Amino acid sequence: MTRVELTEKILDIKREKNFTWKHICAEIGGVSDTLIVGALLGQMKLVKPLAAKAAALFGLSETEERMLNEVPYRGTAMPPTDPLIYRFYEMVMVNGPAWKALIEEEFGDGIMSAIDFDFDFERQPNPKGDRVKISMSGKFLPYKYYGAEQGIPEYGFKEE
Repeated sequence: MTRVELTEKILDIKREKNFTWKHICAEIGGVSDTLIVGALLGQMKLVKPLAAKAAALFGLSETEERMLNEVPYRGTAMPPTDPLIYRFYEMVMVNGPAWKALIEEEFGDGIMSAIDFDFDFERQPNPKGDRVKISMSGKFLPYKYYGAEQGIPEYGFKEE
């Protein structure tokens, strides 16, 4: 069985048992819903205790449980073709240069981590149509200035 086949099996069982992602995440627990769903969709790994809970919930074999604990090959072809995912890509294409400029002005020369990262969303009722509020928080990682001589900053933190 491949990881893609395991994802399809999990989705089949989810449909068969009429599970919601909220139910699945509550049963597995231990980490963010985004990480759990991402792992079940093949983009993240579950630590062993959570892989065991997922295997029990979905009735998976020991081999399938071990697959949930393996580091996956992550990502998809770019640009994404799913309209909702593409909108995230579009937000970054359109707003990315401004976000970059604002973050660098505040923090210095570096990046926002996508590994040490939190994501949350909430539904906001609105008479013109409900809205999706997204919150993302990533650790700032300054670039290291290799070979910096004495008196020259070693990292790209904002200079005062």
